[in-house]
Order: sequence, then C-alpha cells, then structure tokens
Amino acid sequence: VRLQVQNVEKPLYRGTFHCFQSIIKQESAFGLYKGIGSPMMGLTFINALVFGVQGNTLRALGKDTPLNQFLAGSAAGAIQCIICCPMELAKTRMQLQGTGEYKLKMKNYKNSLDCLIKIYRKEGLRGINRGMVSTLIRETPSFGFYFLTYDCMTRYLGCDAEDNYVIPKLLFSGGMSGIVSWLSTYPMDVIKSRLQADGVGGVTQYNGILDCVRKSYHEEGWKVFTRGLTSTLLRAFPVNAATFATVTVFLMYMRSEDNLRECEPGPVIQQTSSL
Repeated sequence: VRLQVQNVEKPLYRGTFHCFQSIIKQESAFGLYKGIGSPMMGLTFINALVFGVQGNTLRALGKDTPLNQFLAGSAAGAIQCIICCPMELAKTRMQLQGTGEYKLKMKNYKNSLDCLIKIYRKEGLRGINRGMVSTLIRETPSFGFYFLTYDCMTRYLGCDAEDNYVIPKLLFSGGMSGIVSWLSTYPMDVIKSRLQADGVGGVTQYNGILDCVRKSYHEEGWKVFTRGLTSTLLRAFPVNAATFATVTVFLMYMRSEDNLRECEPGPVIQQTSSL
C-alpha cells in the first residue's frame, strides 16, 4: 500500500526492501503491523465465505470442469467483496496513518473499527464502501484463476491423500495459485488502493476508476500499475500455500467415506475412496 500510493514527485521508498527497512527504522517493527486489526476481524469470514460459496457453486454447476472451477471461484470472489472492501479500506487508512513517524503526532483513528465508524459517520455507507467497484473488478476474475490454478496444479502433481509428499505438493499448489491470482488482476489492485487512500489529508485527486487510471498513467507511465508487485508476490506464496493446504487437509480428514460422494466438488482434491 505504501508503495502503491506514494507521491511520485517526492517518493519515500525506492522499492520493497527499502520500504521494509524504512518502516522499521522510522516506525519500529510495530509499523509493519499497522492495520492488522482489520484483516484479523475480516479474513476468517472471508475465507469461510469464499470456500463455502465456491464449493456450493461447483456442486450447483454439476460437472467439475476447468470452466466451472473458474466460474465457481469467480462467484466466490464477487460475493466476498461485501466484507473485503470495507476491511481493506480500514487497513489502507490505518497503514497510511503516521507514515515515517515513530510516535504519532496526530492519530485520526484508534484502530480499524474506529476507522470504519468515523468514515461511516462522515460519509455514510458510500464512504465505507469506497473502492467497491474496483474491488469487484479485481476479485471476481482473480478468484476464478485462484481456484482454477489450484485444481490444475493438484491434478498435475497427482496429489493423493496417501502420498507421503502430499503436504509439500498442496503447499506448492496453493502458493502458485496465489501468485497467479494476483498477477491476473494486479493493476486493478493499485487503482483500488489509490481510490481508497484518496482523501487522506483532505485532498481528493480522483473522480473514479477511469480518472484514476488516466491520471496515474499520465503522471507515472505504465510502471505505476506494477507498484508494490514484489512485496505482494512475496506475501502471496506463503499465505495462500498455508490457506489452501490447511483447508484441503482439514476437509480430507473430516469427510468420511460415507459422505465423500455428495461432498466431492470443492477445493478438496478430487480423488476416489482414499479420501
């Protein structure tokens, strides 16, 4: 977020590692965890919603095909935006608060919840859903590629519940799924961050998605749409590796052979009676 929204005329950071070092030096290690309250509150519900919707949509579509995997993932991505958008708005605002300050001179928000409450009081529902359209454009195809890649990777690697290397295979498949999903829609994430950060400090720059795209490209060129990509990918692999592997292993062991057939479609590896 810091890299995505920084002023190109007066940049604070030269890149991912310089940003990392600067935050620790200027704001202490706790600066790296600014805005953590919002994901802590929202990610549990988001993941439950995503995997639940994806599994049920795949069952409703009938056949477990690559196209249906993509459609089911896209449906899950679209629905979770209801939680994702306000969560990321609070996270973005908290992460930008007190940039470069060891001790905040002026604290606009006490925490993520206080941030959302103050935005709601000032701007209403429209305010806490700032960036909803860009979030929807980003998340819908992104989650489609997310589940499609995972399905293809696990099939290609031959993940079997009795395989001694099933956990490393699941971790690798999940990590690659996260990378592919971010690469597929990353430019829109930059736009979303800029729109959600717009207005911080009392200055509004953009009138919408197209205006943000036009102004960003005019001022900084096409490279602006890859701002912060390195840090995003470094985060994406371990996070999604852990997420997918945990969900898959949990469901593999919780589902008995009796109800396996009716529960078969979903993020769990499609296998026979071994699961």
